[in-house]
Formats: sequence, structure tokens, C-alpha cells
Amino acid sequence: MSAAGAGAAAPLRGKVAIVTGGASGLGRATALALARAGARVVVADLDARGGREVAELVGGHFRTCDVSDLDANRALVEFAVEHCGGVDIAFLNAGVATECGVGDDFDLALYRRAMGANLDGVVFGTHAVLPALRARGGGSIVATASLAGLTAVPFDPLYAANKHAVVGLARSLGPALAPENVRFNAICPGFAESRIIDPLREMLSAQGVPIIPAETVADTVLRIVTGDGTGECWFVQPGREPEPFRFRNVPGPGAAADS
Repeated sequence: MSAAGAGAAAPLRGKVAIVTGGASGLGRATALALARAGARVVVADLDARGGREVAELVGGHFRTCDVSDLDANRALVEFAVEHCGGVDIAFLNAGVATECGVGDDFDLALYRRAMGANLDGVVFGTHAVLPALRARGGGSIVATASLAGLTAVPFDPLYAANKHAVVGLARSLGPALAPENVRFNAICPGFAESRIIDPLREMLSAQGVPIIPAETVADTVLRIVTGDGTGECWFVQPGREPEPFRFRNVPGPGAAADS
């Protein structure tokens, strides 16, 4: 049965959602969750075979999209508006592993690829979808960051850098877009079921680190989309209830600054 066959109480009935990186992992699970909640889903990915399969499962649409290309993001939104009448939700999820560091193993092409997908994809996707959200009177954007955006990651500092940037965007764009009734939040999972952790699976298994089911992340995205918060960064960790991370306030000027 199509996942789009949601019941009368579906909280997202009548809404249209775009999911980038929707062919597998967190994107696939979230596309399914959004469709079960009643949304019409446009799946976007470079993996056309996997993306079309997910689109068929949710009774939605598929569009090939390289999120590191601004014009491709614009074309994706135009496609959604043309085929679904508008956009209410954007899950900007596409991402890749870095595969290099900043020392002798630095590789400019790999660096540009990672920054293009993980950071530019969020910035370009946001820029492209904002006019469509405004046309609907507002909407919700959720960007995939990572627990790597909340802590130090010595074994992959470049990944931590672009994920920290996504966290910064969420915290800043949340209040900035609130007057337009556009909510912007980030989701920050630990090691979750996706292709991006494939190189780490053996190490994680040896250390007894549990892998978070993609469905757990998807359910959290759905909570964010159907909630009313903005500027939040939700962590997802095994054995803990997902919730917004509580950032410490930046220290203000000390007494010496007044003298």
C-alpha cells in the first residue's frame, strides 16, 4: 500500500515536502514518514534508481538534483511547484563524508565535494525554497547537521566544520525567518543508519557503538516539522529521548570592560 494513503487525522495532509538525499538512509526514512503523515513528497537525489523507488513507495515525484549546484536547487523547487502546486516543507538532508583531512591527506576536490553537499546544499536549498514557502504563507525547513556539529571530531575535522556551520545557520536563520512564518531547525544525529557511516561500521561494531535506526531520525524530523519551534538543533542519540540541544550563553563583557 502506498505510504501516501494517510488517514483523516494525518497532520501533514495537504502539505508538500521536498526531501534531498531521499534515495536512501535518513532521507528515505523521512520521505516515508512524511508521506505517512499525509504530505505529498518530492524526492531528490543523484541516485536516480533509488530515488525513483522511494518516490514510487510514497506515491510522490522524483527529481535528479545535485544540491551543490544553485541552479539545480532552483529547478528542484520549480519542479515541486509545477507538479504539486507549492512547497510547505524542505528537508535538506543530502550529504557526503569528507574522505580527507587538512594535512598531507588534503584533497581539494574531496574538500569541495564535501563542502558543496554538506554546506552549500543547505544554503542553496534554503535560498531556492524560500520564495515558495513565502507564497504559501510560511513553512518549515529542517537541515541535517550531525552530532559532529555540536562537538569536536578529531578524526574528521572538515566534516565537523561544515556541520557546525549548519548548526550556526539553524540557530541564526530560525529567529531571522520567524517574522515570515518560516521555521528553520537542524537535526543532529549521532551514528545513524546511512551510507555515510559505511567506512566506520567495523570500528563502531568493535567499540560497541549502537547504530541509530534511520526511522528514529525520521520520526524526530516529523516532530520538528509538526511542532512550533525554530532555531533549534535536535540531537538524536541511542537510549535518549531526542530533544533540542541546550547551548550555553556566550559570556558577556566582564567588569574590566566597564572600567
